[in-house]
Amino acid sequence: MEKFIELNEVTFDYKINGLETLTAVNCVSMSICKSSHVAILGRNGSGKSTLARLINGLEVPTSGTVTVDGIPLINELNAWEIRKKCGIVFQNPDNQIIGTTVEEDVAFGPENLGMPREKMIVEIDKALRFVGLQDKKKTAPHLLSGGQKQKLAIAGVLAMNPDCCILDEATSMLDPTSRKELMKLVSTLVKDQKMTVINITHHMEEAIQADYVYIMSQGSIVRQGHPREVFDEISLLKSEGLDVPVHIEITQAIADLVLVPRISKAAFTQTEACAEINRICETAYQDKTFDFEKSASESQSSNTSEITSKNDSSNRKPILTVENLSYTYSRETVFASDALIGIDFEIYPGELFGIVGQAGSGKSTLVQHFNGLLRPQTGKVMVMGYDTSQKQSIRAIRKKAGLLFQYPEHQLFEETVYQDIAFGPKCLGLNDKEIAESVEQAIEIVGLHPSILEKSPFELSGGQKRRVAIAGIVAMKPEILILDEPAAGLDPAGREEILDFMKQLCAKGTTVVLVSHNMDDIARLADRILVLKKGKKIICDTPMEVFKSREQVAICGLSLPMTTEFMLEMKQKYPLLDLFNYNPDSCAKAIIQAFHKKKKLENEKVGC
Repeated sequence: MEKFIELNEVTFDYKINGLETLTAVNCVSMSICKSSHVAILGRNGSGKSTLARLINGLEVPTSGTVTVDGIPLINELNAWEIRKKCGIVFQNPDNQIIGTTVEEDVAFGPENLGMPREKMIVEIDKALRFVGLQDKKKTAPHLLSGGQKQKLAIAGVLAMNPDCCILDEATSMLDPTSRKELMKLVSTLVKDQKMTVINITHHMEEAIQADYVYIMSQGSIVRQGHPREVFDEISLLKSEGLDVPVHIEITQAIADLVLVPRISKAAFTQTEACAEINRICETAYQDKTFDFEKSASESQSSNTSEITSKNDSSNRKPILTVENLSYTYSRETVFASDALIGIDFEIYPGELFGIVGQAGSGKSTLVQHFNGLLRPQTGKVMVMGYDTSQKQSIRAIRKKAGLLFQYPEHQLFEETVYQDIAFGPKCLGLNDKEIAESVEQAIEIVGLHPSILEKSPFELSGGQKRRVAIAGIVAMKPEILILDEPAAGLDPAGREEILDFMKQLCAKGTTVVLVSHNMDDIARLADRILVLKKGKKIICDTPMEVFKSREQVAICGLSLPMTTEFMLEMKQKYPLLDLFNYNPDSCAKAIIQAFHKKKKLENEKVGC
């Protein structure tokens, strides 16, 4: 195939304070073919975004060469020609949005390229249809949700008709349905429009669709190849802080449990994984390498069904109550937009309460009512007995309910990490000793080393900034912690660290409200889940009830957790399989148990 992008021993150093240098990309060489789909993986800070900026001509290498479609990256003139060919969508859409309306923002790129007006109108309409924003043409961008803003940024690049589209964590703020739609769009762009797509992502289900995968670590490429080869190296991926596609991880977990080796590269697709799991279980059964009967009895005793006190609300008073809540942005104007319509639910002390919904469903608007940032226009919100509509209650509520926004790093503002974390406790009137103790406890909970305290928060990596922002809320010791997409954009290892600290806080009695687009995380962690659609409550129940059918989830505009998707496919082989398991280890045990039940039934029939 024809080579489109070539990097030869490229190194790039950032200057720090004009003196020190930080090597972000270290002697990287790669070739990307025309009309191919390439995924680039790696932890936060591994150099992925810098590499994207080099390909796009936003940065010039310290050493080595970058060539795009035969054009060498030498100076600003060459860079301009390269940028015409390579459009880039950044992780934070606010960094790319400049227009006063959606239509105007998408027009900015084509206008700068000198595209004729007639063609520009066609391209703008086509791009907005692609991302599902055709009905938002005249809307001001600041009225869009985070996910809708990301779609707008993508449309702005597509309208320029680039030969290459670079997605730098562009799906991090999208809901599952929108992410699937974008990946379908990627496939269309590559196959039908012969566009080259480079997808920098932390979502393995996206990377597995690529033609080729690169893994970066500390500025260098540590592994590359076809996804079938790369995702078979589970230990390497885990050591680099990355995920493994869930069906491959479940297959490996079963192989480890029953002591039968997994055949290399035999579980790449879900269908292949089902067949490989069946082979593994049959081999273990025939060779008697695993005691299925003993495992079944142990599972029976450990999985006795019981209703936990968390999900039994009969004897508890709610800590937060929402009654008939409605909210409209830009009321009584032509831009009026209903964000919430007649919402009712309750949250109980010590719960981990999940909130999900498509982009623009009202999730962020809802949680901003929980600490008084927004006041009810219609209805009532009660937090620990305080009415959020009463001005005199707001200060008391904010002492008890901490809110972390979609981009927590935007909440950082002090000169040092210590001062930033200490700001909240100081506002609460704590003395110096109490403040120091609160800061120490907070950084321990979020996994930060004390040596970081005297650094500027703006010198930290993205993951560290996020932990500092969370520590600033935790240091205030809130009774309710509200997290709006706290792990978006973090690598899998960083995401797990954030989720682990939430579990720790819940175990200590803190009520946690988690807004997330990650259905696997929500299903695995939440006691109950509220599902919103276009500002309305669709369902508020346990994960088992919310995710009990693909049809119900589709009505909500969401998707099933990846674990459930795979378990549904496995159920075709093992009809007695319990679908409601949401982490790879519990899924593996449930599959082994279902295999055993199937064998017992087969043996009973033979005996008859």
